[in-house]
Amino acid sequence: MVKVQVSTDELVAGRYRLLEGVQHEEGREGWHGQDVESERPVTLTRSRLPAHLREEAELRTAVRITRESEALGLVCPGRVSVVFDVVEDKDFLWTVTARPEGVPLSVLLGHGPVDYVRAARIGLGVLDVLGAAHQEGITHGDLSPGQVWVEEQGGVTVAGFGLMGVSASPRVTAPSYASPEQARGEGGGPATDLWALGAIMYEMVEGRPAIRDRGGLEATFRAVERLPIRAPLSAGPLSPAIQGLLRRDPVERVPESVVREALTRILKAELDDDSMPTETLPIFRDLDAPPTRRVWGKVPLSRPVLLGGALAVTVVCFAGLTAAGGLSERGTSASGPAPSPRVSATPSPTPSASPSNTVPQQAPSTSPSPSSSSASPSPSHTFTEDPPAGFFRYTAPQGFSVELPKGWKPLRTENSADGSYRVTLGASGDPRTLVVTYSTQLTSDPVAVWREVDTSLRGDSIAYERLGDIRTVTYQGYKGADMEWLSTNGGVRERTFGRGYLIGDHEGFSLRWTTPAADWDTTANRAALATFLRTFKGGSQ
Repeated sequence: MVKVQVSTDELVAGRYRLLEGVQHEEGREGWHGQDVESERPVTLTRSRLPAHLREEAELRTAVRITRESEALGLVCPGRVSVVFDVVEDKDFLWTVTARPEGVPLSVLLGHGPVDYVRAARIGLGVLDVLGAAHQEGITHGDLSPGQVWVEEQGGVTVAGFGLMGVSASPRVTAPSYASPEQARGEGGGPATDLWALGAIMYEMVEGRPAIRDRGGLEATFRAVERLPIRAPLSAGPLSPAIQGLLRRDPVERVPESVVREALTRILKAELDDDSMPTETLPIFRDLDAPPTRRVWGKVPLSRPVLLGGALAVTVVCFAGLTAAGGLSERGTSASGPAPSPRVSATPSPTPSASPSNTVPQQAPSTSPSPSSSSASPSPSHTFTEDPPAGFFRYTAPQGFSVELPKGWKPLRTENSADGSYRVTLGASGDPRTLVVTYSTQLTSDPVAVWREVDTSLRGDSIAYERLGDIRTVTYQGYKGADMEWLSTNGGVRERTFGRGYLIGDHEGFSLRWTTPAADWDTTANRAALATFLRTFKGGSQ
């Protein structure tokens, strides 16, 4: 346990006695203490005051911090340190909470690394709290090992909500856990919390920080922003999740739902192997839920492959999002020499009028896999209804619109500070998804953009194979390119068609249509893709 030398003669705010230092990080110190009026044990944390809080009135700061922690305390009872007093002291801010169970994670890490199973258990507990906070529109923005309290039996309590939030002020405590966007002074959001979680899990398994403190805010921020992070060596099947969380562009970072699935799989696999007693597992929201993995008649894969599949929508499909501006996708494929026919934005009245009116076909496969060996036939009919039967016109809050199968809705939305976004559309129980991505940082060559994505997919995904060549297209009068590939997600072989196109010098959209590979050629799936391509309208068009 870290001992902080403090004087116990003086009371904080004339009321709280400091008893024992429990943790110290750059810009933050924590003590066990006692409320001398009520004689109850408390924990006091002194944090360097961020610039945005210095500009607020003291009362407003206290009210906002206590309200945020109280709101989360109702959503995550017993898993958030609820602040009941805030004291401003020159350039520092004291927060007073009930004493959490357990010890700070920073103390636990002082004894060396932990195995990946325990890291997954702790990470999932933190992720549950962060997910609940994000649902309430609350961002932590200041997460570090000193803000995570770990109980002996696995329970997790998260402290520190309200200090930073979504402020544009750079983080001033524990800077080595700041995200790159915080280091650049761009403020925080949910993706910032996910970076910090990745950095925490990295340190848990490796026994060293992903980015070491450089002895000062500016020097550490420069390191966070510029230095490469060495791939974890001791993370086992946790490695894809950690690396997916530590992607420098917030748009590329693994979403919460996929991280949760990956961590849950690791814990369930350990239970199935009887390598961990059931009673030592904490209760998590998703642990006892029906598995989200889609079976589709496939043989379940080994634990590392399952984890990689769960992260295909991230470590793979987020791999090229910055470079591709959203032209990324998850998958694997069988390469073939023949390019797929293009899909026209406006199909002609008859299906045989032109090859450009057909749904993209799969190139001949070099793999014996039945899911990748047959070419996709052209559609048996075209759509003249608007919307066609079984579809409805969906207009997104972001401004784009497209005709979707009835019952579909946004499943996940991710936003970046530069205005880029990604929206995943689908329906509960339907294994198919359409992902719409808008980016403001594209190059002028759509084919080059896809090549960068292809390179990222090959390096990050499991069994990645591209289908055929990257093909230039003209879509709705704009320059574009198509790419197709296969992937394994949760033990299911999936196939993805991606179309990206530019609407300006650096702006563009991409559409990614993913289905189980075995069902790719069904009439319904071919008709759905044709409808998406025919009816999509970007918000800036």
